[in-house]
Amino acid sequence: MSTFRPDENDDVYRPLVAMGHAYPAASELPTHCHRRSQFLYASTGVMAVTTPDGAWVAPPERAVWIPEGVPHSVRMAGAVQTRSVLVDGNLCPARGQVCQIVGVSPLLGQLLVAAADLPLEYEEDGRDGLVVQLLLAEINRAPVIPLAVPFPSDAALAKLCHAFLNAPDATATIEQWAISLSMDRRRFTRIFRQQTGMSFVEWRQQACLSVALPRLAAGESVTTVALDLGYDGPNNFSTMFKRLTGAPPSRYLRKLACS
Repeated sequence: MSTFRPDENDDVYRPLVAMGHAYPAASELPTHCHRRSQFLYASTGVMAVTTPDGAWVAPPERAVWIPEGVPHSVRMAGAVQTRSVLVDGNLCPARGQVCQIVGVSPLLGQLLVAAADLPLEYEEDGRDGLVVQLLLAEINRAPVIPLAVPFPSDAALAKLCHAFLNAPDATATIEQWAISLSMDRRRFTRIFRQQTGMSFVEWRQQACLSVALPRLAAGESVTTVALDLGYDGPNNFSTMFKRLTGAPPSRYLRKLACS
């Protein structure tokens, strides 16, 4: 395992710094930030990234874009091999200033692996520089994947959201949350959408998915995870999973086994 240093390679005078690390199962990186933006990709395993504004889980073929200066912690599910780049944010304008899950094409995945093998102070005018230029272009054009669990700015509502992630319940209702906050349903739904950008039901499903993915990656059965999340069985859970990810849990498990 590599020793964790959040300021690693900060002094390298290149617009992009690529790195590779290996972490054993259940590793956690404490809250930290970088002076450059980070494109964090797990070539094997699953990562869960948490910031003050939300939570992002990167399953196979996904990466997390973390803008410069954003405090974040990272939790690994299973053994994880990361391939990440630190990059000046202005070189990736399409990625913006908010965290997001990004799709990783086979080409982008191979470029991330190749870049991690380059010298830190690579030749910008030679082949290495061309690899970096293509990598930047692919990071810029990679699609955003709607897998996010944003936290609202209202303190009481955010507290409920954090508690839900610690003990998710797929049967939780708007009425239950609204009553606990002494709000009527209409006001609650309006505030929730304003502060998270999604409906309560959409957020609840995303939150359940973000908890499920690391557990599935750690080898737990679909049935066990589904029941623990409050689903009445694996079928309803699998339907939600496929709708949000485009593939049933069994296919994701196969990807994890092959990664």
